[in-house]
Amino acid sequence: MAAPVQFLLHHPYAILFGIVLAEQLGVPLPSVPVLLAAGALAGLGRIGASSALGLAVLATLIADLAWFEAGRRRGNKVLRFVCKVSLEPDSCVRRTEDVFSRYGPRSLLFVKFVPGLGLMAVTLAGAFGLKRRRFLLYDLPGAAVWAGAYLALGYVFSAQLERAIESVRRLGFTVVGLVAGLIALWLMWKYFQRERFIREISMDRISPGELQRKLAAGEPIAIVDLRHRLDFDADPRTLPGALRLDAAELEQRHQEIPRDRDVVLYCT
Repeated sequence: MAAPVQFLLHHPYAILFGIVLAEQLGVPLPSVPVLLAAGALAGLGRIGASSALGLAVLATLIADLAWFEAGRRRGNKVLRFVCKVSLEPDSCVRRTEDVFSRYGPRSLLFVKFVPGLGLMAVTLAGAFGLKRRRFLLYDLPGAAVWAGAYLALGYVFSAQLERAIESVRRLGFTVVGLVAGLIALWLMWKYFQRERFIREISMDRISPGELQRKLAAGEPIAIVDLRHRLDFDADPRTLPGALRLDAAELEQRHQEIPRDRDVVLYCT
């Protein structure tokens, strides 16, 4: 049997629980390969399928409740922290808010299958005041569906998965190095895009204090509140005279923005 499967076989439940918990807490450790391997071991009769599913769901719920409570208590501060570790911080909240506003708590049933949105979704659920009981009502089956799907996939294809791992092992570190290199290049490219974007917009930013001074001096400035509907519902306060406009409505309502003065946009 391939070395990774042998290693998992020696400490199957502890490794499964630890990796799933770490990933759901935000540590960049991929749990899907471990879930697939655990499913393959269950298919080979080496571990119990129900025990593996139970531990994976338990680890997921522990992490999700931690982020949910953090969202309830700290709100936007936690969201900003989560986005700091994202490679696309300017869109991670927006994409999750779009999904959450469209499907509501039901999004917790499937959002873990969308890379990068699972952690944000449970944090948003807490930040926007979802009741704990209702959160668990959707998060528990969502965790079971997510973990169960990969465990079942590994179970069904246990023989093929074992042969595939053995083939990779025989090829040595060539394949592993190639895959790692491609991932590193992709991460570097995303980081370069992020830094370039931040440099491009840095010259066009205005601090709150500077905006306050301009308004106090009577300078003609148009302020546009571009916060997402969920953000506005959570905190309906806005700057004096600001035009309330969802980013998704820009194309339809752009004519409402004055063209004869400086325009200040804000979304947080």
